[in-house]
This record gives sequence, structure tokens and C-alpha cells, in this order.
Amino acid sequence: MQIEIVNPGFHIGNIHSALFDFDGTISVIRQGWQDVMVPMMVEELLRTPNHESEEELRSYVREYVDLLTGKDTIYQMIRLAEEVRARGGEPSNPLDYKREYHARLWKRIESRVMGLKSGKINPRDMVIEGAIDFLAELHRRGVVMYLASGTDHDYVVDEARALGIDVFFGDRIFGALDNYWERSKATVIKHILRSRNLGGESLVTFGDGFVEIENCKQVGGLAVGVASDEVKRCGINAWKRERLIRAGADLIIPDYTDPEPLLEMLFPN
Repeated sequence: MQIEIVNPGFHIGNIHSALFDFDGTISVIRQGWQDVMVPMMVEELLRTPNHESEEELRSYVREYVDLLTGKDTIYQMIRLAEEVRARGGEPSNPLDYKREYHARLWKRIESRVMGLKSGKINPRDMVIEGAIDFLAELHRRGVVMYLASGTDHDYVVDEARALGIDVFFGDRIFGALDNYWERSKATVIKHILRSRNLGGESLVTFGDGFVEIENCKQVGGLAVGVASDEVKRCGINAWKRERLIRAGADLIIPDYTDPEPLLEMLFPN
């Protein structure tokens, strides 16, 4: 594991809690989801009266999908509805867009989930390199771990179970709800700190998206950006790295291989 120190003045408290994003930070079950979402949105926008060229739409949609990555999926669908209306179209309900997206994505990932559940696929082949061992080590050290995702709650629970990592999180798995305004990664972080009466310096957050890094820094936690290559499952993704630095990450890692240097940083005593 190569650790890049982005913020040399970062502070580490006595780490009690660790928050992990799911997709791209731990799991690669949904690797390639953008290749499902973006074409679906472009198709919808091409039906509007005042649309741009398909190439222009593809570039534009990709940009706002990336911008909203890490937030609940519904926010990308709300944006789609806004873009349809802006081009003179009559949008569907964002929840209907989300259901259509999930149906399309399931066709892509069904064999992965079923393969994990049947034992045909090794869970270690569906996570960022070293992730399972790293979670096990944090668990051994008594760190209370939480999983928070913009993916719908039932899917996150099911996929975490298929990977066998649910044992590290127990009932502390938080996915998106249809009543999305009631839960976000920011509210999960507040819950972590309030429920255990702890300050932000006791929290470390691992994520490959803008949202969880920004939310962690807002409470004074330590933010570790996971600039993962979801295809190779190891090594750095340069685009993610730049985005995570802009979000305020204190440290950047590509994966969880050779975790000792990071563990020594997190637990200096």
C-alpha cells in the first residue's frame, strides 16, 4: 500500500470508529455502474424536444453523474428529471427512473451476486485488494465499524452478506432509503458520534467519493481517500485521486495491500 500524505498537518485522535463507503471503497460488485446509468439517461434526454447531440449529452451527463457520485442514487435521478424538463420534456418520477436503473444494473451484476452466494466466486475477487483482511484487523483491534452507501439499503445489506463482510458491521449498515431526506452519510456520521458520545477526532472515514470525505472533514475526522482502480482492484485511479484531494482527503491510498504502515499511522500507541 502506497500512502500519499495530502495534508501534512492531519491529526489522529484515539480512533474508536471507522466509517466505510461500500461501492468502489470495498466492493467491486457494481463495477461499471456508470456504463449503465449514463446511457439510460442519454436515452431519456434524446426523447426531449430540445436535446443536444448524443455525443454532447453523453459528456454532459457523465459530468453530473460523477459530481453526484457518493450521494444516494435518487439525487442523480432527480437531476435527470430536471434535465428532461429543461429540454421541454415531461419527466417521470425520479423513483421510477431509479427503479429502471436498478433493473438494468441487475442484468449486469446478477451473475456476480449469484456467483458469490453459490460459492462459485471467491469474495476476495469481488473486493478491492486487501479489503477483507484490513476489515478483520480493525475488528480485531476493537474498532467499531460502520458501512454507509448511496446504494439502496436492501442491496447493500444483501451484497455485504454475499461478500461475507457483514460480520464486521453487524446492524451498522446504512444504505439509501426511498425517503432519502431522512438518511445521508452526514446523518450517519452524526449518529456515530452522538450514539457513542465521541468527538470527530475519534473517527476515520474510508471512501472513494467526494461526499463521505467532505462529511468526515466537517466534523474533524480523519479522511482516507481510496483512489481505487475498480477493474484491476489494486493500484491508483488518477481521476479519483484528484477528486478526493479536492474533497479534502488527508491521506490517499490505492487499496489495502501491505496495510501495516497505515495501521501504524492510525494506531501510533
